[in-house]
Amino acid sequence: MAKRRPSGDGMVRKRDDGRWEGRIVVEHKKNGDSIFRYLYADTQKELTAKLRQSIDAYQGVELTEQSRMSLSGWLDQWLDRRMAGTVRSDTLDGYRRDLDNHVKPHLGQKQLTKITPADLKDLYAHLLEHGRISRGRGDGGGDRPV
Repeated sequence: MAKRRPSGDGMVRKRDDGRWEGRIVVEHKKNGDSIFRYLYADTQKELTAKLRQSIDAYQGVELTEQSRMSLSGWLDQWLDRRMAGTVRSDTLDGYRRDLDNHVKPHLGQKQLTKITPADLKDLYAHLLEHGRISRGRGDGGGDRPV
């Protein structure tokens, strides 16, 4: 089956609890049924901004029902398929090392579709607090944050 791209086709409504709810189609099952991503906000204006941001984030990303891989698996594929050949091998090695040392230990096992802004905020806070892990002599960077 051909892969389908996320679309802005969705829905916006005010919930009984006063919050606003919106959804966008992010992928499709093999049988063609839509799979939605739901977003919530206190105001319609805030929800509209979140929906626009989410739609923009999914543009150009082809998703299938099998795309529920871990962040670690996706990052490996991204490095091997998208970055290899577009940057120098030393740069690619640096990307891989930074992801292996800093991102994967915290979020690598989490399913892509389950990563939240709060997860990223926690990762950033951890990196700011603990900085980069020193690799010893000659790393050129000391213990500075990545």
